[in-house]
Amino acid sequence: MNDLNSVTLIGRLTRDMEVKYLQTGVAVGTMSIAVNRSVKKNEQWVDEASFFDVTLFGKSAENLRQYLLKGKQVAVQGSLKQDRWEKDGQKFSRVGIIADAVQLLGGQSQGNAQPQNNYQQQTSYTQPPVQGGNGWNERNVTPARVSVTTVADAERNGYGTSEDFPETIPF
Repeated sequence: MNDLNSVTLIGRLTRDMEVKYLQTGVAVGTMSIAVNRSVKKNEQWVDEASFFDVTLFGKSAENLRQYLLKGKQVAVQGSLKQDRWEKDGQKFSRVGIIADAVQLLGGQSQGNAQPQNNYQQQTSYTQPPVQGGNGWNERNVTPARVSVTTVADAERNGYGTSEDFPETIPF
């Protein structure tokens, strides 16, 4: 029986994602995100940051390489993975995140010369199943959710027409 191992985080990348390849040719992207939260200490709110290592496999890592740059805000869904090793007789461990889906949040970066849209850009990628020999990259993944940004997109994607959504609420 499997237990539940699921995590969702929103944070900013602390460095550009690096992509390397396994001997099997599968791309492995590694990145780190900082997740901020406010905590109350001595009657004052103080920002506290936590840092997490994230690993992304396959085509998602290759496709997102150009977008996952330092400072970019992202949402990461995945599972926790504990790595254990021994060095010079001393035992070590580290907990990281294996990403199933990465969603880019926010609009265009300031340094990008492309024009801004009237809505925030939200692009979602879901990690496809990876064929491999080690246990933690063979994954059952749910499909990506559709991100609807305009009424026209909703109509194209079969969510009804603008007549189906009246301007006033009937109650």
